[in-house]
Amino acid sequence: MGLPQPQPHYTVEDYMQWPDEIRCELIGGEIWDMSPAPTVEHQELLSNLHVEIALFLREQEKSGGGGKPPCVALFAPVDVVLAFDTVVQPDLIVVCDPAKLANRKNVQGAPDLVVEVLSPSTAAKDKREKKALYERSGVPQYLIIDPVSYYAELYTLQAGSYGVPQILSAEDTFNLAVTPGLEKTLGELFGWPMPDQSGAA
Repeated sequence: MGLPQPQPHYTVEDYMQWPDEIRCELIGGEIWDMSPAPTVEHQELLSNLHVEIALFLREQEKSGGGGKPPCVALFAPVDVVLAFDTVVQPDLIVVCDPAKLANRKNVQGAPDLVVEVLSPSTAAKDKREKKALYERSGVPQYLIIDPVSYYAELYTLQAGSYGVPQILSAEDTFNLAVTPGLEKTLGELFGWPMPDQSGAA
C-alpha cells in the first residue's frame, strides 16, 4: 500500500489510523517517507549504542539513581509525538520522564536524548528538518552519527537553541547528559579506526 494522498495538513490522529505497513513520519502536518530498511552496519551501530546506554542506565538505577526516576532507552520503531501534527521515529531515544511513557503506546513529548544515524537517503532531513524540530521541541541533546565518515555531531540545547555542535571522532568519548561518566570512545563503541590507524595526521 502506498502513502496516503497529499492533503493540506495531517494530524497525529490521522497518522495513528494508517496501516502499520505505511512507513512514514509526520512533521508539521507533512508526510515524510521513511528510508528503505537500514543496512546491517546501521543496525550494528545502533545495537552497540543501545546496549551501552541501557547497561549504564540499569547500573545507575541499581545504585539508586540519585533519587531520580529511571531513564529508558528505546530504539526504532517507536512513535514520538511532539505536537498535534508531528510524530517521528528516531533511531534511538532516551526518556527520563515516566509521564511521557504513561500510555505504553508511544512517547508523548520530547525525549531527553535523540540519536539519528545518517544514511544517504535521510542525511539532509536529519540535519535540517529534524534538527530544527528537535530544537524547537526542547530535546536537550541531539546526536547525529555518520557511520561512513566516522564522526558524530552532538547538539546540546542552551537557552532554547542548539548553537554549534560538538564534533566527535573515533578517539573522543561521549558527553551525554543521560550517561554521565560513560568513558568509552566512539572507536571502542563502534569499531571505528583511530586516526593513526586510518592514515590521518
